[in-house]
Amino acid sequence: MHSYLRPFLILGFITLIFVPGISQTSHMAAKPNETVWVVAYPVKASKRAQYERFVHEIFWPGAKKLSVAEQKIFKQTRILHPTKADADGYYSYLFIMDPVIKGADYDIASLLTKMYGEPKGKEYFKLFTDAVKPNSYKEYIVTQSKD
Repeated sequence: MHSYLRPFLILGFITLIFVPGISQTSHMAAKPNETVWVVAYPVKASKRAQYERFVHEIFWPGAKKLSVAEQKIFKQTRILHPTKADADGYYSYLFIMDPVIKGADYDIASLLTKMYGEPKGKEYFKLFTDAVKPNSYKEYIVTQSKD
């Protein structure tokens, strides 16, 4: 390698490590008094792989097919994976919408239809519903504190 290229390579690596938005997806966090929404979906132990495939290979990539405004929903949402089972044997995955976009469509079935059309959207939504414990998700609507 030419000696004159070494400083540029070092600068490039430093930029990738320390400049947000280049090395990773940047995340907007709620400002004080803005709404944050947390939804916990308990997933059947036997369906974790199916659920994670749905989220990471179907739902999140499908966001690219949405309008720029709707893509913002995904940019302001984080997914947390459980490290162990809950007491009932289910695994709770968290979606954190931070901050919530007022008036936005967060409905999974609706978003899937927009992404893939009605027949395929219904098929994909079934992957989701088959994996989660029926009628048992928990949601928390909170506001960001000043601290």
